[in-house]
Amino acid sequence: MSAQGGGRSKAFDRSIVEGPIRGAVWKLAWPTMLQNIIGGLQGLVDHAMVGNYVGYVGNAAIGVSWQIFLVVIVFISSLFTGMGVLVARFTGANEPDMVNRTVYQAFLTAVMMVAFVLAPIGWVLSPVLLELVNATAEVQAEALPYLRTMFVFSFGMLLFFMFSGALRSAGDAQTPMRLGIAMTLLNIGLNVILIRGLGPIPAFGTLGAAMGTVIAGGVVSAYALANLFGGRWVVAFHRGMQWKPDLAIIRELFRFGLPTGIQGVAMNVGGVLLLSFIGSLAASAQAQAAYVVSYTQLFSFITWTSIGIMGATAAVAGQNLGAGKPDRTATSVNVAAGFGLALAAGIGLAFLVVPNQLLAIFGMNDPLVTTLAVELLRYLTISGLFITVALAYTGGLQGTGDTKSPMFISIISQMIIPLGMCWSIDTFSTLDPHEIWLAIVVGHFTRMVLSIVVFRRGRWRDIEVEIGGAEPA
Repeated sequence: MSAQGGGRSKAFDRSIVEGPIRGAVWKLAWPTMLQNIIGGLQGLVDHAMVGNYVGYVGNAAIGVSWQIFLVVIVFISSLFTGMGVLVARFTGANEPDMVNRTVYQAFLTAVMMVAFVLAPIGWVLSPVLLELVNATAEVQAEALPYLRTMFVFSFGMLLFFMFSGALRSAGDAQTPMRLGIAMTLLNIGLNVILIRGLGPIPAFGTLGAAMGTVIAGGVVSAYALANLFGGRWVVAFHRGMQWKPDLAIIRELFRFGLPTGIQGVAMNVGGVLLLSFIGSLAASAQAQAAYVVSYTQLFSFITWTSIGIMGATAAVAGQNLGAGKPDRTATSVNVAAGFGLALAAGIGLAFLVVPNQLLAIFGMNDPLVTTLAVELLRYLTISGLFITVALAYTGGLQGTGDTKSPMFISIISQMIIPLGMCWSIDTFSTLDPHEIWLAIVVGHFTRMVLSIVVFRRGRWRDIEVEIGGAEPA
């Protein structure tokens, strides 16, 4: 079959399976990292504006809402991981029609899951979930409308994640970067208007941040969908496709994606329970605000760049395994880990040198909140080195189709160990903030060690993908 897929889409970039490994990893990594960093700025703007116009209660509301939202959204998004595995394999094997079929089936499945699972269940359970994290009454009042808006209207944002993952797995990381930058700029513009109000438009406060996010996601996803049907990208939808559900592909989407969904739920349930421990502290609202800003916002510059490394590694690893070149797969993971370490070290240095200046961006003027946040940043400087290496090796495992091992690793490192530490200390002594911060570091260290060990065992080399109408990849 030709790489053009009957002239319906652009040709694949074969340098990823034929050119220098460092260049292949970097070609996919830098656009993804830049996209994620700019996307992180969106969160910074949200928190900075809400912190200045609503106060730290608004920061806490957004933080706990996102932690809850991710528990549900990451499970639905798991089929995108399965999609990425298949797309990378079929791209490496130079099977464009199978790439297009896979992405369309992921799109169809996502539509059904959002319409019948995410929106209705999220709306009903939002109050219960906020109670679960021990959010104070004032935090819940700000968080409930934000969380319900995200659950009901987040379809556009989900589609953006899906389209971005598909293009990246097929070797095009620059188009998702451009889309991500456009969505972030639109989101920031909308939030400036909706959070503080402008002219006849009232100030929506914390709710305005959610409104801006879902509107921007909807606009960009509509544009992306038009381009897919127009055949302008390396992935395309066209008239000759099979439009009805393809159970063989959907089964493979969940075969590879479901473990990632369980992994994501486990990690985010762990995050929710960690917030519950933070909520049990004497100064719970201040500790939650410090956690939200230092961990979910500032530390995101490390996690999002590392996730960019992970996504690039998964695509390069999967394509090279699909092309029958497993040794290139192994080399690409080691190269990606080196890129990640250098970036994490640079960002961590800023946490140590100018922590107060970073926190000031969010309008943090409460002395106790600032003290706790600076303390947490010191721990996260070390933790960032561990998590970036862990995510590089996770990308190698997931990209080659071993999505079960990262699931078990995450349950151990992100739930059992840190929550076990917090529970033990809280049961037999008095739990202090710095002990929760230490539990985070120990969890990340464990994840790094286990990920390296499992990848180097090499069992991913024997994983195969077989779907009717395609050659085994």
